[in-house]
Amino acid sequence: MVDGESGRSTAEPVGIDLVAPEVFAPMLRKLRLAALGLGIGATLLSSLWLSWPYAILLGLIVAVPTIGYVIAFQRRRMLLGGTVIHAHRLFGARDIDLAAATGVQLLVFPGRLSRIVLRVTAGADTQLVPLAMYTDAGSGRELHLLALRKLADALTASELVAEVLIAQLRAEARDAGLDERPLYRAVQLARAKDSVAAVVLTDSEVATLT
Repeated sequence: MVDGESGRSTAEPVGIDLVAPEVFAPMLRKLRLAALGLGIGATLLSSLWLSWPYAILLGLIVAVPTIGYVIAFQRRRMLLGGTVIHAHRLFGARDIDLAAATGVQLLVFPGRLSRIVLRVTAGADTQLVPLAMYTDAGSGRELHLLALRKLADALTASELVAEVLIAQLRAEARDAGLDERPLYRAVQLARAKDSVAAVVLTDSEVATLT
């Protein structure tokens, strides 16, 4: 999109969620309706031996936590506009500029379902951006191509990590095998350490991924 006054192009924000919130929308809608139905049922049933105010309170106790969780989940999402990550939460949002990052690391949470995330530090703020998750069987989910491209472009603070994302982008684009995908190899590195805690990949380890 072009800004008519300045003549500069302005990039539309791109979703960088590993799983887009829209994917869960039908399930969350059913969960919200189920919680509402249980709350109403609890209210009507308890009204047989409790006064209405207490019966309604009990119904709210049953329904509100689940409905609140659904609302919180729907609110959470991350967008990347230019070099700025916009992280939306239940209450408010937080912006982190990748161009001003003081630290960029690849962090692996090993396990039966291993996750690899980008940890960005800018001053006192830290933001985790999920990049991929893989099961022991070799299946999993990876961040979509456009998000990888935009993240790599924005990561001026770490050329090493940007190169890994570009290599991952190219591997996904040509449908390469898992062993040719840098993010999967990063998870394999972390699993080889036999650690139950999160593993921060060193610069030398990151360099071997591309």
